[in-house]
Amino acid sequence: MVTKILTSFGSVCTAAFGVWHFFVPKLWNWYSYISPEAKELVLAVRAVNVFFSLCLVLIGAANILLVWYSPNRFSLIVILGVSTILWLVRCLFQIIYPQGSASAPLQYGMLFAFIIILLCFSTSLLLVVFKEPLIK
Repeated sequence: MVTKILTSFGSVCTAAFGVWHFFVPKLWNWYSYISPEAKELVLAVRAVNVFFSLCLVLIGAANILLVWYSPNRFSLIVILGVSTILWLVRCLFQIIYPQGSASAPLQYGMLFAFIIILLCFSTSLLLVVFKEPLIK
C-alpha cells in the first residue's frame, strides 16, 4: 500500500507539473525573448513545450493506472524506473543549472519539490523490486 500512496503522490505532482507547464510560455512571456523574425524558432519552442508537458501528464497517468490496476510487476518496474530517472535528472539540472535563481526561496523550493517527487518514485521502485505485495 505504501507503493500505491507514494506513486500516486509523485504521479499527481508529475501530471500537475505537466499541466502547469502548458501555461509557462504565456505566464513567463517566453516568446518575447525570441526575435519576431524567428517564427520557426517560436514554433519549435512551442512544439517542444507541448510535447514535454503532454509527456509529463501521460507518464503521471500511466504510473497511477499501473500501480493501482496492473498485476504485472515488470510493467510497474519499468514505469517507476522511467519516472525515477526523469526526476533524478531534473534534480541534477536544478542543482547544476538552477532555475528560479532570481529568488532563493523559489530556486530551493523547486529543488525541494523535485527531491520529494524523486524520493516518492525511487522508494516505490525499490519496494516493487524487493517484492512488496502490490494488491492489498
